Amino acid sequence: MNSYSLDYIDDLYVQYIQDPASVSEGWRKYFEEFSLASQSLLNPSGNGDLHLSSDPGGVALAGDEPPEHARFVRDEALWLAEMQDRVDNLVREYRVRGHLLAKLDPLKRPRPGNPQLAPETYGLSEADLTRPFSCQNLQYVNGRTLGDILTKLRNTYCRSIGAQFMHIDNRTIRDWLQRRMESSENRIELSHDVQVRIYSRLADAATFEEFVRRKFVGAKTFSLEGAESLIPLLDLALEKAGQHHVDGVVLAMAHRGRLNVLANILGKRAQSIFWSFDDPRPDMHRGAGDVRYHLGYSSDWSTSSGAKVHISLCFNPSHLEFVNTVAQGRCRAKQDRAGDERHSKFMTILIHGDAAFAGEGIVQETLNMSELPGYKTGGTLHVVLNNQLGFTTEPNEARSTTYATDVAKMLQIPIFHVNGEDPEAVAQVVNLAMDFRREFRRDVVIDMYCYRKWGHNEGDEPRFTQPLMYAAIDQRKSVRESYLKRLLKMDKITRQEADAIAEVRHNKLEREFELAQQEEFVDDLQTMGGNWQGCFGGAEPESNHPQTAIELPQAQQLLSSLARYPENFNINKKLKRFQELRQEMSLGQRELDWASGEALAMASILVDGYSLRLSGQDCERGTFSQRHSVLHDSETGAKYTPLRQLSPDQARLDIINSPLCEAGVLGFEYGYSLDCPNGLVIWEAQFGDFWNVAQVIVDQFITSAEDKWGRLSHLTMLLPHGFEGAGPEHCSARLERFLLLTAEDNIQVTQPSTPAQYFHLLRRQAIWRWSKPLVVLTPKSLLRHPAVVSPLDDFTSGTFQKILPDTRDSQEGTQRVLLCSGKIYYELAEKRQQLNADHIAIVRLEQYYPLSEDALLEALRPYPAGTDLVWVQEEPTNMGAWSFLKVRFGDFLSEHHYKLRRISRVESASPSTGSASAHKLEQGELIDEAFA
Repeated sequence: MNSYSLDYIDDLYVQYIQDPASVSEGWRKYFEEFSLASQSLLNPSGNGDLHLSSDPGGVALAGDEPPEHARFVRDEALWLAEMQDRVDNLVREYRVRGHLLAKLDPLKRPRPGNPQLAPETYGLSEADLTRPFSCQNLQYVNGRTLGDILTKLRNTYCRSIGAQFMHIDNRTIRDWLQRRMESSENRIELSHDVQVRIYSRLADAATFEEFVRRKFVGAKTFSLEGAESLIPLLDLALEKAGQHHVDGVVLAMAHRGRLNVLANILGKRAQSIFWSFDDPRPDMHRGAGDVRYHLGYSSDWSTSSGAKVHISLCFNPSHLEFVNTVAQGRCRAKQDRAGDERHSKFMTILIHGDAAFAGEGIVQETLNMSELPGYKTGGTLHVVLNNQLGFTTEPNEARSTTYATDVAKMLQIPIFHVNGEDPEAVAQVVNLAMDFRREFRRDVVIDMYCYRKWGHNEGDEPRFTQPLMYAAIDQRKSVRESYLKRLLKMDKITRQEADAIAEVRHNKLEREFELAQQEEFVDDLQTMGGNWQGCFGGAEPESNHPQTAIELPQAQQLLSSLARYPENFNINKKLKRFQELRQEMSLGQRELDWASGEALAMASILVDGYSLRLSGQDCERGTFSQRHSVLHDSETGAKYTPLRQLSPDQARLDIINSPLCEAGVLGFEYGYSLDCPNGLVIWEAQFGDFWNVAQVIVDQFITSAEDKWGRLSHLTMLLPHGFEGAGPEHCSARLERFLLLTAEDNIQVTQPSTPAQYFHLLRRQAIWRWSKPLVVLTPKSLLRHPAVVSPLDDFTSGTFQKILPDTRDSQEGTQRVLLCSGKIYYELAEKRQQLNADHIAIVRLEQYYPLSEDALLEALRPYPAGTDLVWVQEEPTNMGAWSFLKVRFGDFLSEHHYKLRRISRVESASPSTGSASAHKLEQGELIDEAFA
């Protein structure tokens, strides 16, 4: 409020006194609402009458000299306007910061509060509580006094729910949230049936935990006790999902409460869970499997209205939040497969821990991806199980923010903090959150305050480090008991009914426990079902490899289609030549380079009916400006994608420039591949070594999921690799790390050296029902190397070869065999030609793993035993493939009289030098040594 606004109101009020119709309806209503206050001030005798007329004692008409009475009225109006402004500011402050006064902690520890929420801060006193004010800025108030307004605000924002939503810029969204919360004072009217249902779900949760703790003393369960309201929360969320016509939910969570969720939400039989505690079949899990609180499951949920919602609980390692984008990727794959472009038929629910949500950077990546076109899923329900404690770490040691969820304020979404010991408040926020998601297709966060009744696990003693907190916890009754007490007081349930509910659940668990003891029972891991029927894992089959060559007319037609663009499209001048060269390739006038071989592979995969998804930083154009899968009109900026114009019935294509992150995006693409058995899902690193930012996704999911969880994936990783003098951060895809992770034919590790080899490799990955992740070390300088081309015939015949033989016309007289892979082959071949060293063979290893001893021996068969066999690599001795090859094949080759030795850079802590001149020197010495 300032002098200008006061003058303006002064003038309006005089106009209103003279003629109420002369001001707008809004201002007329505004001034009318002050009449009672004005009467009480101007007529202290309390007769309630205020007479405004042209008499000397009244308000002057236009042209008259304003008497003292009129000035008094005017001054009073200005005072009231200033008071109203104070009230309006107080209302806004409650919407912004009312959550700071909310009673969120079940342990009832005091909160610091906020003086900005005190009426005195705004010059409002105790006497003003009975004074009436305008409620235009606050609807649904029962009464008009300041006291009524404060009651409304405190009930809405300061009871068991604290809402953060005023950071949202969109006025429509803020108004929607205000209306939904303030109209009900943030409470939901529940029917008797729903209240009993909530109690029953609390009984499910509590009875399960008590039973397990009694039957399996000392076993790790990562109990849900202290946070049992999660079960009714999920129950109500799934009910709401069914009402919103959601067909499927992808659920992901860490280990706390997972067994309870498996039993009481997924419907996994307690018999199976109890069997895992006894662990009676060690022979089944020798070197494989995972602990019970990491396992996933899927089932169909039936809502009270009869709707079916399929639930998929993701398998998850102990790396907490890294499953987030895996789940998001699975959800997006389901949506894409169903043609769900509005992202309404499937949704994701992510359950987080408070310490992990605030502490792990993958959370920020997950949130950032939520609104990006290539990764959005129409809104995720985030549920934070806020134990108010990490392992032993207090919140003030774990984060620099007020709330564990403050990172979510980066998005234009609401955050609802709720006391987990008020199940009906939990029901309100679930109802509101799910409706928000449906209305705005955005994420929403529920931060449920609870506690951890036991330590980090049941064998941990939390009182060593949190004695005061656990003294308070020891005094707490369970939320089931406190809610039952409330229902009993309200006559919503009888003690006999409550006891019957608990007894039914206990008896069911006893029966399941007895069944688990039977020797013939074996748990079902739910593998290779659903969309994955017909696919298989395990060892690589020796035969029945797919045919990857395509017919010549099809190859020519596809290349021609890739070379075309609309007549009115203003193509970049340099790219015009790029397209013309492709047209020449289609006519057989020019051999195919690397990018054209890749484009032909992708085109043929799409027209064969396999979907294709390529994601990565700058992947539309390609890091090295080689791909140009999406053309941009140089005048309008319009996009044209030739790969989308191949055939009316071609499969789905997505080429997505990803955000600048690796862990989140690779996790998303891995998750997408889990629900895309009939397509090629590719993640491309900007440079090969950048994948190490996503090391967790590779170690805990991609390379070990089949062994731990029986889960298959077709995921392909393209990792640019090659030592070219650009420094240590852009040379190595860390091949040695992948090779250390290889076992039991879990992944494929390759380094193709020709466009045709790359073509056949990509097609094999898309077509083959033997489903394994594929790692491809891709070239950089070779993208434009004149020798790195393949004739069209190589695409219309043959298949991918794990080992490429020497190219000399005759192998007789060979004195040395150089075994190598990738870029260095072309340097060795050039040097051999310069030296006329026809006595040296160069054999290319195109697939490192899986690679059998017999396949390698067959490649060496043209050369007599005792021939000098040299592995040549660009990497230092302690990197690259040398250690892997020596361990895996060294003894075997010696037995067949081939002694394998090495030529490489010397051992180094860093992959390469940062000096281009030093690189050139080292590379020259390495090549010279190979021919010494």
